[in-house]
Amino acid sequence: MGGAGFGVLLRQLRLEASLTIEALAEASGVSVRGIGDLERGRRATPQRRTVAALADGLGLGEPARERLLAAARSGRSPRHSPAGVRAFPRGIDDFVGREAELTQLAALADRATAGQPVVAAVSGPPGAGKTTFTLQAARDLAGRFPDGQLLLDLRGLDDSPPDTAELLLRALNALGVADRDLAKAGLQGHPELYRKVLAERRCLLVLDNARDEAQVRPLLPGAGAGMVLITSRRMLTGLESVHRLSIGELSPIEAADFLIALVGQERVNADPGALAEVAHRCGHLPLALRVAGNWLATRTGWTMRRLADRLALEERRLDTLTAGDLRLSAAFDLSYRQLTPTAARLFRLLSLVDGPDVSAAGAAQLTEQPLFDAEDALEELVETGLLGTDQDRYRLHDLLRLYARSRLHAEEPPEKCEAARAALHRWLLETTVVAGRWYEPDHGAPPPTWQGTVDLSTAEHARQWLQAEGDNWLAALRTAATAGDHASVVEVAEALHWFSDQWIYWGHWPEVFATAAHCAQALGDPLLEATHLNYHAWALLICEGRHHDSLARAAQALTAAQRAADLPQQGWAHFYSAWTLSLLGDHAAATYHNRESARLFEAAGDLHGTLQAMGNAGYNLSVAGRHEESIAQHLRTLAFLDQVGDRIEPHVADAVRLNLETSIGLSHAHFKNWPEAIGHLRAAVSLGRDSGNEGLESRTLVYLGNTLLAAGHHDEARDAFSQCIALGAVADPNRLTEARERLAGLDTH
Repeated sequence: MGGAGFGVLLRQLRLEASLTIEALAEASGVSVRGIGDLERGRRATPQRRTVAALADGLGLGEPARERLLAAARSGRSPRHSPAGVRAFPRGIDDFVGREAELTQLAALADRATAGQPVVAAVSGPPGAGKTTFTLQAARDLAGRFPDGQLLLDLRGLDDSPPDTAELLLRALNALGVADRDLAKAGLQGHPELYRKVLAERRCLLVLDNARDEAQVRPLLPGAGAGMVLITSRRMLTGLESVHRLSIGELSPIEAADFLIALVGQERVNADPGALAEVAHRCGHLPLALRVAGNWLATRTGWTMRRLADRLALEERRLDTLTAGDLRLSAAFDLSYRQLTPTAARLFRLLSLVDGPDVSAAGAAQLTEQPLFDAEDALEELVETGLLGTDQDRYRLHDLLRLYARSRLHAEEPPEKCEAARAALHRWLLETTVVAGRWYEPDHGAPPPTWQGTVDLSTAEHARQWLQAEGDNWLAALRTAATAGDHASVVEVAEALHWFSDQWIYWGHWPEVFATAAHCAQALGDPLLEATHLNYHAWALLICEGRHHDSLARAAQALTAAQRAADLPQQGWAHFYSAWTLSLLGDHAAATYHNRESARLFEAAGDLHGTLQAMGNAGYNLSVAGRHEESIAQHLRTLAFLDQVGDRIEPHVADAVRLNLETSIGLSHAHFKNWPEAIGHLRAAVSLGRDSGNEGLESRTLVYLGNTLLAAGHHDEARDAFSQCIALGAVADPNRLTEARERLAGLDTH
């Protein structure tokens, strides 16, 4: 029968008794409003004591009294949520995605049967769809909470959100507590009454749009088998015994499905590529996607391509993402207004960061704050949902970056913006030089006089910093080159020369060393010019496989080195020429250039160069198919490496050993000496893993996998290919493709 059935019966009995609502209220002690809401089905079916009071006021005999009680019991049946208690707004029919998060909440709901309420806090940036997601979850879980589901909007972002007393009273009314009981308990007794009611029922309570922990705490039940879902832009880190769930942007596939649901498949089919562009420029953020979808749905003359092109204009994107009363920037405004002045200024300045994320040390450079103060401001931004964080890195969502930039232009003087950017870039380049020199012969650890804000106490820490800040220091390098600061560019590139071997497949070394070569030429120093032309020759050869361009660059380097009368750089120019010619199949020319490089390195007393030339000699023999001679040459090089000991930089020695073991293993594989081949290749893989050189490790893993496959060890080969794929973006992209192809081939057999 439900609440509506009870209301119909109550009205019928009242009219039969010739009573007005006011008269029944006076006779029963139940409020006029309460009776009116019950009769209209707008309020939860009352508890037994309220029904008894109404029956007494109506003067009902036993049969009619029992009918009214039965109607109330039917309304409270698990098969029917009482009207008013299931107080959710209209559903969203186009909800997509969030499957993992919905599954997580369902698992938590299963734990709410033990008599202890389960509390889950859903947080995320503005526009992530926290309320929509939570209401979807509440609808999915409604059947598990037969005593009702209730939504309370805490209006946490309002200037004057409701106080605890108002929220408690609203909840108690919605839960069907009689006015008489409310009056009896008094305002001071409402918290206890609220906890008692929830302890006796299996309810689902949604506390939407919470301001902070203090607003939420009084509304959390202490007992019962219910569940509470809290949504907030803040992470509410002060709450205890809470399961936390953070949601952000949708996946690209989910974002595309969302847009299709809003605008229809037919319009998408006209230009499928535009769909992905719109989703990407909306940052896959649900609110932005909804605004874009609503825009198109109401402008039938617009194509998806037209909107994609409009969104491509960064300076207009936030203005474009407005549809009726839905305005993306308004959602951002609400969070921004909650910030302290210090955090708000940092938020604005973060839009100056060139890369996708920043460290606390970088943020401190922008604001000229002490490190710990900058961390506090960053964490405030994280807490309010305006900044994401992962492993000590802080990231602005793309649309929030545009919003922060708009606030920067509106609130910060241009000269202060430029000073902040310059301070960040200066710090990035200075720290890059110190970190990179860990890998340079005759440098190593930072000098005792260096006062830095990041930990560069080991080569591994330096590597981690250089890789984490790669996009940022590269942007600073570009700015320095554009500004004509040639000396700084050359200094940075020089410091990164040997480090580049540790991060070969980053993707930007050709640009770094081409820029440095150009700056060295501008400085008019032939030795610097030769040095950086050689570095560029290496990058063209190894990072891009541009053999002929590398050969031409090495020839230019040789000419400059001869002008400078510098033997080592002449040796390196011959070395890179030899390496390239080996790959081009001109082994006679390669042998000539390699002998010249060895002679020049020996004359200059350059041990690192001599070692490289010895290794290259064996490599040329291997590529030429002279495998026995190659193995013998590589063994001589290994002996030389042992002989010179710590006079060779450890990371250089590791890389050379890895390459030697790899080449020896491949030569043994040529002769089908499988145990020897596998042993040497496994040793090479271990060297790459132990030294952290994941690029070389990925390459050797594929060689090992191919050798294991040829030897009939299919399971071990599969493992090697899988390990290569697991390295991801740091791996050699060509070897990564090969590993996937090999695995696919294994899967078909």
